[in-house]
Amino acid sequence: MKIKEYFPPMKIGKKRIRCLLLFSGGLDSTLAGKILEEQGIDILPVNFKSSFFSSAKAIETAQQLNWPLIIIDITEEELKLVENPKHGYGKNMNPCIDCHAQMIKFTGQLMQKYNAKFIATGEIVNERPMSQNPKSLKIVEKESGFEGYILRPLSAKLLPMTIPEKEGLVKREMLLGLSGRSRKPQMVLAEKYGLKKYSTPAGGCLLTDPGFSLRLKKLLAWKGKLELEDVELIKRGRSIFPGENLIVIGRNKLENKILMENVKENDVIITTVGKFGPVTIIRSLNKIPNNDIIEKASLLTIRYSRGRKLPSQTVKIKIKNKYEFKTYKFSDWEKYF
Repeated sequence: MKIKEYFPPMKIGKKRIRCLLLFSGGLDSTLAGKILEEQGIDILPVNFKSSFFSSAKAIETAQQLNWPLIIIDITEEELKLVENPKHGYGKNMNPCIDCHAQMIKFTGQLMQKYNAKFIATGEIVNERPMSQNPKSLKIVEKESGFEGYILRPLSAKLLPMTIPEKEGLVKREMLLGLSGRSRKPQMVLAEKYGLKKYSTPAGGCLLTDPGFSLRLKKLLAWKGKLELEDVELIKRGRSIFPGENLIVIGRNKLENKILMENVKENDVIITTVGKFGPVTIIRSLNKIPNNDIIEKASLLTIRYSRGRKLPSQTVKIKIKNKYEFKTYKFSDWEKYF
């Protein structure tokens, strides 16, 4: 876990009440912060980033609102969590209950450092069927280790009273009781607070993407664990898992560039000669793939190149620091695929 304060050093005062706000940069977490600001509470947003979700939206929104921001990189922790989540996955490879509990746990560990009295989130009861139903919210609190200190301003009136409410730090009557998936109440609130530019709630986490989740499942089955260099590789291109090998084929210049940035020492790199084509990476559990796999990957490289209809096509194959050139006829890849 790596922590970064994103904006000038913050004064940790003791006169005003402060809360740590789990902040994605989306509308719900922004509104949660605005509701608490109305009560004179200092808002200190905390955002989490990993290989599966970025901080870009949070940074942009915090800058617009002139809010400070703490960014916590949990890439390694998230990989371990996704491998074997205690409370399972959602529709895809998204372990939302465990993920939210982990985020709140890490946020709670910062309360003393930043002189915060409680944690706030933008969660709304029943907005998300797996992670935001009443039962899941209770599980998240228990697993985080900060039961009673998690306030959900947008749905607080539908939930048990929290410790900050009981202690008079937060006025419950100024909190809301939203429920369900409708966005209309949030849009009304956005207009009230003068929020003109805000994003839709979907699409922030790669783990909810069906295509990526399928590749991630295959990756986990292939290696038995998730490692960052493998995850970064399958985030782009076409991924194939023949036997003990992983073949990833770029689909455009940007993907080719990114694939090359994620090459490991024992990877085999295949490119076309003469006509533009993909970068193909072979990563093998046996360090060096056998000739059959290299040939299959070479023909796939030609198949997705601009020279796929030529009578013949040559590929350049890099193994360690040595290069080989092989030429295949059109009939080779046409018959193969």
